[in-house]
Amino acid sequence: MPKRYLVTSALPYANGPLHIGHLAGAYLPADIYVRYLRGMGEDVVFICGSDEHGAAITIRAKADGVEPQGIVDRYDRLIKETFEKVGVSFDKYHRTSSELHHETAQEFFRDLHDKGEFVKQTSEQYFDEKSQQFLADRYITGTCPKCNHEEAYGDQCENCGSTLSPTELINPKSKMSGETPVLKETTHWYLPLDKYEEWLRPWVVDGKLEGKQHHDPSEWKPHVLGQCKSWLDNGLQARAMTRDLTWGVDVPQEIEGAEGKKLYVWLDAPIGYISATKQWAEENGKDWKPYWQDEDTKLLHFIGKDNIVFHCVIFPVILKANGNYILPDNVPANQFLNLEGRKISTSKNWAIWVHEYLEDFKEQAEFIDILRYYMIKVMPETRDSEFTWKGFQEANNSELVGTFANFINRVVVLTNKYYDGKIPNINSDLVIACSSEEGKTSSFDAELNAIKIHMDRIGEFIHKYDFRSALKELMSLSELGNKLLQFNAPWSLIKTDEETTKVVMNIAAQVVTALSVAVHPFLPDTSDRLRDLLNLPRIKNEDFKIALNLLSENKALISAAHEIGKPIHLFTKLSDEWVAEQIQKLEDSQEKTISYPPIKEEATFDDFQKMDIRTGKILRAEKVKKAKKLLKLTVDIGMEERTVVSGIAEFFTPEEVVGKNVVLLANLAPRKIRGVESQGMILMAENDKGELDFVSPSEGFGEGFTVR
Repeated sequence: MPKRYLVTSALPYANGPLHIGHLAGAYLPADIYVRYLRGMGEDVVFICGSDEHGAAITIRAKADGVEPQGIVDRYDRLIKETFEKVGVSFDKYHRTSSELHHETAQEFFRDLHDKGEFVKQTSEQYFDEKSQQFLADRYITGTCPKCNHEEAYGDQCENCGSTLSPTELINPKSKMSGETPVLKETTHWYLPLDKYEEWLRPWVVDGKLEGKQHHDPSEWKPHVLGQCKSWLDNGLQARAMTRDLTWGVDVPQEIEGAEGKKLYVWLDAPIGYISATKQWAEENGKDWKPYWQDEDTKLLHFIGKDNIVFHCVIFPVILKANGNYILPDNVPANQFLNLEGRKISTSKNWAIWVHEYLEDFKEQAEFIDILRYYMIKVMPETRDSEFTWKGFQEANNSELVGTFANFINRVVVLTNKYYDGKIPNINSDLVIACSSEEGKTSSFDAELNAIKIHMDRIGEFIHKYDFRSALKELMSLSELGNKLLQFNAPWSLIKTDEETTKVVMNIAAQVVTALSVAVHPFLPDTSDRLRDLLNLPRIKNEDFKIALNLLSENKALISAAHEIGKPIHLFTKLSDEWVAEQIQKLEDSQEKTISYPPIKEEATFDDFQKMDIRTGKILRAEKVKKAKKLLKLTVDIGMEERTVVSGIAEFFTPEEVVGKNVVLLANLAPRKIRGVESQGMILMAENDKGELDFVSPSEGFGEGFTVR
């Protein structure tokens, strides 16, 4: 067992608020894990902070007409407040704009530079002539060469997960101006990742480093290990660790050629975990080094799948090259959460913003934990999952109200009714109906053991990063209590056997008390309200462990004669009308935020005359193999038939498009897409929701005629 744990969650970009996808991806799973470890009395530090130097920051600042510092100040404050309100319990939430972080990141760069780990190279990089600046990877978008996703970034395609370089993009565009960038020479410091493959591959694949077991690959999620192996198999390339930017951490100025250079965000940002730990240690009179430099520490990074290679390849290389730091034991990355059948999109406002949700329901305390509960229930642990308001309602009404709160309410009501709110004193030798299987008998000690089994399983699932299963086990503990009441019917039993009824009600109170402890990692506010109801102290460190120890010794979690409070409503049912309101609110947000793409730079009539646009008809259509978005079309343009590959498969089936009248750019240079030569481009219209429709001449107009 490790002596201590250092747990990090991905640093959120301080260029916008948090949405539910962020919460389910990197923050709730880490919070559950950390709260459980604290409950078991472990030494654990939970670290996060705002990433304030990403390309997204300057893009947002430019769009808003303000300085980057104004953007990061605004969103750092909002993000931090949102985390606090939703119950994510960081030990330290820091900022990469802090002086301590800049110093720490520069120390890393200086150390690697002085050790000769970098290679200084001059190369051609994209330059925006209109904005007069070189473009970092995330300032460039274009079509992914691997999957043809049209919104890939210069460093990664978030659709297929491929790692890219900007020059690989098809039809690259600058996010600063919307223009096509040009290649221009610049000099940077590169980290030659291939140099480290000799130790990196066995560490990733086998978990071994210099004969020591640093992690168990069988505990890594398949998609994490698979993405890492794919990256390694494709061959590691040198990666620039500096950028030509005006916003970020300066390359140490004593280094020749440092003027105007900033650290690459994926060198800068992960070091934010270290600088945040330093700040936590300084504020709490601790030593930060054991958490990062002692091999008895278990280091864990909770992230989304789009950050896997950075945390499993690039950051470990940086740590190992420094030579003083441990490597992560696990990187339990989650996949993506979709919303009502569509991908969450911040640009199109198709999202549930956590701070707005908290504001909308601030008068109803239970809504924080309803959100947490449903986020855990649909957590995208191994595959993409989906949030729906109908599912939210069903989880609340059926599980939180119908199972969890209903059981607790019945116990509190009956205890107040039969025993004036005091836990009854019992003869523990009496036999009752078994809570786990109808028709069998049980005892007080056996029921305490059954409670312990559920609590042990909760911990086992949490240690495996299987939070959905852990939540199910929590609800199984609640169901254990419901069956105890159902099988024994104390409301009837009390008429004939008061002593056995006392045993039933005492055990039921033990289950409620166990729930007040076990629910804390998942729903901390519910735990607080339940402990208040039981007139017990709120959960603190080691309470989970203490409860398990008591149960192991067949000792009660709540004593006889202890007086509890009066019944309260922990959760309330949500109506169909309420669900309809939330869906309408989501739809309305689209209407309020329709944005029209800017008019492009002026083109001359001669420019337009170069384009040969023809009317046509789609004769045949089929899906392109291993490409979700592509259709292979055969188009009749009068004098001949053309083969065209078009990225419309998300919106139209092959059967739907056959016979469609279309408009084709006929003199576009042919190019191969997924092995198929495309001889032109179908013209489509796209709305603000990203939906496509055909630009079509009227039926009967004919094929092969020019559009002018």
